[in-house]
Parts: sequence; C-alpha cells; structure tokens
Amino acid sequence: MKAVVMAGGEGTRLRPMTSSMPKPLLPVANRPIMEHVLRLLKRHGLNETVVTVQFLASLVKNYFGDGEELGMELTYANEEKPLGTAGSVKNAEEALKDDTFLVISGDALTDFDLTDLIAFHKEKGGLVTVCLTRVPNPLEFGITIVDENGQVERFLEKPTWGQVFSDTVNTGIYVMEPEVFDYVQADTSVDWSGDVFPQLMKEGKPIYGYIAEGYWEDVGTHESYVKAQADVLERKVDVELDGFEISPGVWVAEGAEVHPDAVLRGPLYIGDYAKVEADVEIREHTVVGSNVVVKTGAFLHKAVVHDNVYIGQHSNLRGCVVGKNTDIMRAARIEDGAVIGDECLVGEESIIQGNVRVYPFKTIEAGAFVNTSVIWESRGQAHLFGARGVSGILNVEITPELAVRLAGAYATTLKKGSTVTTARDHSRGARALKRAVISALQASAIDVRDLENVPLPVARQQTARGSAGGIMIRTSPGVPDSVDIMFIDERGADLSQAQQRKLDRVYARQEYRRAFPGEIGDLHFPSSVFDSYTGSLLRNVDIAGIADSGLKVVVDASNGSAGLVLPSLLGRLGVDALTINPGLDESRPTESAETRRAGLVRLGEIVSSARAAFGVRFDPVGERLSLVDELGRIIEDDRALLVMLDLVAAERRSGRVALPVTTTRVAEQVAAYHGTQVEWTTTSPDDLTRVGREETTIFGGDGRGGFIVPEFSSVFDGTAAFVRLIGLVARTQLTLSQIDARIPRAHVLRRDLATPWAVKGLVMRSVVEAAGDRSVDTTDGVRVVEADGRWIMVLPDRAEAVTHLWAEGPDDASAQALLDEWSAVVESAGE
Repeated sequence: MKAVVMAGGEGTRLRPMTSSMPKPLLPVANRPIMEHVLRLLKRHGLNETVVTVQFLASLVKNYFGDGEELGMELTYANEEKPLGTAGSVKNAEEALKDDTFLVISGDALTDFDLTDLIAFHKEKGGLVTVCLTRVPNPLEFGITIVDENGQVERFLEKPTWGQVFSDTVNTGIYVMEPEVFDYVQADTSVDWSGDVFPQLMKEGKPIYGYIAEGYWEDVGTHESYVKAQADVLERKVDVELDGFEISPGVWVAEGAEVHPDAVLRGPLYIGDYAKVEADVEIREHTVVGSNVVVKTGAFLHKAVVHDNVYIGQHSNLRGCVVGKNTDIMRAARIEDGAVIGDECLVGEESIIQGNVRVYPFKTIEAGAFVNTSVIWESRGQAHLFGARGVSGILNVEITPELAVRLAGAYATTLKKGSTVTTARDHSRGARALKRAVISALQASAIDVRDLENVPLPVARQQTARGSAGGIMIRTSPGVPDSVDIMFIDERGADLSQAQQRKLDRVYARQEYRRAFPGEIGDLHFPSSVFDSYTGSLLRNVDIAGIADSGLKVVVDASNGSAGLVLPSLLGRLGVDALTINPGLDESRPTESAETRRAGLVRLGEIVSSARAAFGVRFDPVGERLSLVDELGRIIEDDRALLVMLDLVAAERRSGRVALPVTTTRVAEQVAAYHGTQVEWTTTSPDDLTRVGREETTIFGGDGRGGFIVPEFSSVFDGTAAFVRLIGLVARTQLTLSQIDARIPRAHVLRRDLATPWAVKGLVMRSVVEAAGDRSVDTTDGVRVVEADGRWIMVLPDRAEAVTHLWAEGPDDASAQALLDEWSAVVESAGE
C-alpha cells in the first residue's frame, strides 16, 4: 500500500517563516514537520510514498531526495499550478491507481495509529475513510458528522460558532480506493471536502469517518507552530527526538557543546553542533537548532531558533521564532510572538516588540525600537567600514565568502597586474581568511606579496615599498571572536574616506573583475622582511647616546607578532634589554582590558625588581605601546602621550604635533612650553596620518597607545615609538617619573550614549542649538567651549548607533557635571 504526502502549500499564514522555505520543511524540534510525517508512515509500513509538491518544490526534493536516508522510496508529483487537495492527488494518479492508498498532509504533526485507520477502512469496505479527531475549537477546521456505524452524514467547512454542532473535525488524512479518481477532474483545482465528498454523498457512495485517538496539530499559524514545539518537548506527541536526554526533559544532540555554567531548565532541545556558552539561561519550551551559537549571558524562554543562528551576549529572546542564518547581536531583545525571517541581522541593543514580523534578508539597526512589521524596507544601514577597517564576528559577520567578495572588490579598484601586499596576525582565523583573500586577488589579475605573520607596522612599511595597496587581517583588539580586515593604501596608511567609498560602491554593485587564464596573478613570499624593517628604522630614528647610556629596559612582547622584530632590533640597538612573553600564542591573538592591565602590573614588578629605566608593553600586532616608569608604576595611555610629547618637544624645540581634538588641552601647554604647536585633527587615524606626513610634523599620537614617529613613518608604530623613546631617555638623562611629575594633571571624562541612526542628525542639531553663543569647534563632531575653558565634545559614531561625549574641566567633578549636562541634551533629542 502506498501513501501520498501533500507538500505543495504556500503556508501564507506562517509568513515570514515560509517566505523563503516551504511549510513542510519548517522544523519542529529541529526536524522538518514532513520528516516527522514520513517517519510516522514508515512506522506503519507505508514505505512507498508519493510527495505532491508545488511551492518551492526544489527545496523539498533536495532535502528528502529519493528517501533512501529514511529507508523509504519517495517519488514526486509536481504541480505547475495549485490544484487543490484533490487535484494534487489526482496529479499523482499514475502511481496510485492500482491499490488502496493513504493521503496525509506534510505539514500537520500527528502520531495517529495509521495501521488501525487502514484496518477500519478495509473492514467497512468504503470508498473513502476520513480520519477525524476531536478539538476544543473547531472554527478553523471542517466539521464532520458520522452516524453510529461510522458513516459520514455531513461535512461543513470552516463553520461559524452558530453552525458548530460537533467538535469532530477533518484532519485531512484519508484512506481511499483508486475509484475516487473518477470524481476528480484532471488539471483543475479540486478540493476533497468542498467538491469531491459532497458529490460522493449525493450519489450515496460509502464514506466513513474514523475518530482517531492521539495527538494532531495543524501547524497553520505562528501560535500553533510554537505550541507544536512545546508539545513535542512535553512528550504529548509520540515522535522521535535526536540526541540524548542528559537530564529530565533536557535534550542535547550529537556534537553540541554546553558549558557547565549554562543554566538549562527543561523541557528544551539543543541541536547538533550548537554551542552554548557560560552564564546562558535556556528555559522551557526552547528549541535551539543545529550549529547555533548562544553567547555568554543570553536568555531564551519559549524561543524557537532555526539552524545557523548567532545569538549575541546578553540577548533576550522570549516566545519568538528566529529564522535560519540570522544574527542576533549583543543585548538585542525579541519579545513574545515576534517572528524573524531567514538571514536577517538584528543589531546591538535593538528591541523588537511582540507580534512584529521581520521578513527575510532585513537589517534592524543597532539600538532600534521596532513595533511594526518590517516587510519591504530595510530598517538598517550597511556600514562596510568601521574604525578598524571591515570588522565583525568571525564566521558570523566576517565569513570566507565575504572576504572573497571584499578582496575581489578591492582588486577591481586597482589596475590589472598591480601588486598587493597581504599579512596577518598569528590567529587561526586570520590565517584562514587571508588564504581566501589571496585567491580572490589572484583571480582578479593582481600579483600578491604575502608577508604571512608580521606586526602591523611592518605590513604597512612593506606595502609602501612598491605595492598598489595592502590587506592586513587581524583579531579585533580586545574581542577574541572578531576580526578586522584592514585595507592599506600605497603609502602604508589606511584607505582614505574617498577610497573607502569607492570600494564600498564596487562591493555593493558586485561588479568584480575576473582575470583571463593567462592573467592570473603571481604569489611571492619576500625574504628578510624583518631585517629590512629594522635596518630602515635604525637609519631614520635618532639612536645617538643609546649605546653609551647603560640603559636597561624591560620589553613585553605580549605573545604577539611584535616579538618577531625584537631579536633583529635589540642587538643592533646596543641596549641591555630583558624580553618577556616573546613566543607566539595562537590561542591568544588579542587581550582583554583585564589581561592587559594584569600584564602591565606584572611588567611593573619586573621593571622595579630589575632596576630598569622603564618598561614597554606592545599590543599583539605591534601597533601600540604602553609604558611603565622606573618605579614600576603604570603610565596610563593618555598620560603616556603627554610624556612622549614633552620628551619630543623638549628636544626638537620647534615644529608641529598632531593630536586628535579629544586630547586634553594640557597638551597645548606642554607643546607651547617647548616652542612647538599643536595641530588638532579629527579622531580618524587617517587624518592623523595625513598631518604626520607633513614636513613640519615632529610627533603624533592618539592617547590610546598609538604614536607616530614622522621621521620614519606617518602611521602608528609601536616599535618605532620604542626606539624613539630609548633615544630620548638616553639623551635627556631624566626618568619617566620625573618627566611625568612636571606635567600638569588632566581631567578628561568620556561617556557613550546609544543613539538610533535616524535621530543622529537631530541630536547634533540640538547640540549646536544648545551651545548658543558659546565658542563652537567643528573639527570633528561639535566641541563646545565654555567661557572658563571647560569643554564638551559630542561626536556621533560612524559605524555604530552610538554618540560619544568627552568633557574636560579643572577637576573630575567639574568634568562630570559638564558630561551630565550635555548627556541630557543628547538623550532628550533622541527621544
């Protein structure tokens, strides 16, 4: 005996879940509804099955194939147009005309005893047996009345309450004899209960009703879909669950990783190869799909999460459905009844209200409050470039596919046959992505010079030696699961805003150049990169007095790529240096603020006990530098900028210093005291680089460990700053603590406020209006200067839904008051 599974419906009531997926493939407990149906058929010996398909038919066929994996024989009957419940079965008549057959829906969840249903049909000898069940609310179903012998007396489709005379409804499961096809017109939309059955009854044909015991749920609405998940987890329906029940009601599939500190309150299901981190709480009736990542601090309750979803730190999901390949970013909140379609991006700290529908491929911007459905428009704004190039979570936002497209777009902006230098940090993620980038560049007629693992300043210097540009891939500072793809221009600096926009346009249009076979680019691995870098550095930076000074320094390479340069540098400097943490550690390509602080404390202890002149600590890619004085005390980054400025200005006595406008105005006092001037720049590193290239510039820095040594390079370079510092200390014969002590204290405070993209312009206009007749500086954002010299700066972030504020006053209390006052201005404008 054969069965027919009807799997052609569009499932319009379930949109947006069914916008890009046929309803039978919607997962229930991480397995398609139709797979539960097929397994039920197999359990009752119905191994030969015809599947009727129409909407997104190829997806159903591709998923189930010929049924071999299920131990069944599946064939398909494809409808060119919707044919109705009877017409679709008529379309499969050729495969069914020889014997009794069973018809069942591919999108209803049930565990009925089909063997008993078939036996009832054969015992009664009817033409059709309709499988019935009792439901508390029959309004959405067809009511069926049977007599004491089981013969059907009346059908009523979708009754009103005034027409409800029974709770016995038609489940859409039928056992039929082939003669029924005589009553179905071919290639026409025909319905069983609306067209065929009334005709059969009119002619007195035997139609019986079998009232089944067991579970049945027509998964036709979002509410019934979520209910079906809960019923499976509560074991109200007899279906198979893949995985292991590690505690009562808690099911975990093969390969899933659940941290011991995660809180699991069943019944719930975690799919294969999912990853649940520490401090996650997953509560009852939650289904987590395959390959889902749930980050630290997330909370899920009655949430249905499809495959390959990323759920960021401290996200909160309650009673919602999240489609496959969607990314839920940090601290996002999705309320009860909301449905997120496939391949969406829900930004950080955004809130999606209950019952909102977000259709596939949409972006919800960070910080957004969404209380109406997002169907046609995208509520977000795509920002390819951020403060560190193109950044995002590895294999979530930054995938190999994205890296290939980015590299192809970048290559398209360059001439065929140009050379691009590539480099990476020592992380596995960067190594994998760089290989993808190199392939894309070569396929676009670009020659590649691959430096492999080098410090970022070395990558910049080598790029500036004859390449048209460069790409450096590194782990995002302080964010171990994220990466930055950094694009470098022919001078070794970050791409300008204009160049970024050009690359952005090519990427958005997807107009990538492809090389002919004879144009595929070459790949070279240059030798002696570190010796070349070191030689150039020592030729251009003043190292007079170092060899005779007898200085002892402690250098912490922080297990990063900066340690690769030190062996060829320290010996040639002639300085007594103690190097710590020189080895590369793949498992730690970056460091948290806490780890960095602990490293500096340890460095201070070593400096003090070794009686060294000072200590330096590089960041993992050798771009930034932190200082510890001879007493072992940490010199904070903003203070280190003033110490370096004082040393450089005191020696040079003229020229200009490049500093971002967020720097304390104490810097002006230090520079003026030594006869130098400050050139205020924007907070963008490429603006600092621009000023750093000018002939009269003697120094630059950003107050976060980034230093520019213009005589060698116009970009941040921790190694060059280290060599410059040794020379300055050797010649000045002052200790760092003495220099620090003679510089006035600064009181600059900072605050970040969430600001939706849509109101950023309004916020800045409100700030200008609130400034009144006070002095306003618009070098970057808006800086308002009070009559007494205090100032506040308001700057919207270019890549995130955030507004940054800085305030400086004569003391912390004054700066705090200023910060509070202007925070209120920003927040009131954003409401």
